[in-house]
Amino acid sequence: MTRNRANAPSPRRARREAGSAADARLWRAVVGDVKPLRGRKGASAPPAKPAPEPESEAKQEPEGPEGKEARAQRPRAAPAPRPAPRPASAPPQPPELPSLRPGHSPGLDKRRAQRLRRGQMPVEGSIDLHGLTQKQAAHALGAFLTDAQEAGRRCVLVITGKGDAKGEAGVLRAMAPRWLNEPPNRARILAFEVAQPKHGGQGALYVLLRRKR
Repeated sequence: MTRNRANAPSPRRARREAGSAADARLWRAVVGDVKPLRGRKGASAPPAKPAPEPESEAKQEPEGPEGKEARAQRPRAAPAPRPAPRPASAPPQPPELPSLRPGHSPGLDKRRAQRLRRGQMPVEGSIDLHGLTQKQAAHALGAFLTDAQEAGRRCVLVITGKGDAKGEAGVLRAMAPRWLNEPPNRARILAFEVAQPKHGGQGALYVLLRRKR
C-alpha cells in the first residue's frame, strides 16, 4: 500500500495532465477535417492574434482642459522656408548712339544732311554762348536744347564765336561738339553742321533736333 501511494501522481499533476489531454482532444476535433498541403505533414498551428495597434497621441491625451493644455505645449513643426525672392532685373539700357561730327550724321538721310549743311533748313531758334564760362555754357546749351525740343523746333543755331585757340571763344568753339555728343543732349540730336557765313560761319553750328516722342 505504501509503494502504490508513492508511485501515484499528485493531485496537481493529475489535473495538469487531464487538462493537457482535454486540450489535445479539442484541437484534434477542430482540425480533424483539415487536409494538409502537399509536402507538409499535419495541420499548421493556429494563427497568432495580431498585436494591438498602439493608441494614437490624440487618444492617449485626456480630453478637457488638460488635453488642450498638452496639445498647446506640444512643439509645432517649423514652417518651410520661403524661397528667396528673385532679384529684380535691371531695366534695359538704351543702345549707345554713335558720335556725331560735321559731315558725319549716321541715321540721317542724304537729302536732309545736304540741306542742313547748306543752311537751307529754316532756323527756328538760337543761343549765343559768348561771355560764358565752360560750365555756364554747357548748362545753358543743355537747357536750350531741352526747351527747343519740347517746343517742337527742328533746326536751331548754336553760336560759340570764332575766337582763337587761346581765347575763351576758341575753347567754347572746341567744346561745343563734345557737349552735343554727351547725354542727355545726344539723345535729342540727329545731326549738327558748321553754319554758313550768313549765320556765323566757323563760329556757329546748325543743330537738327529729333521730334519729341
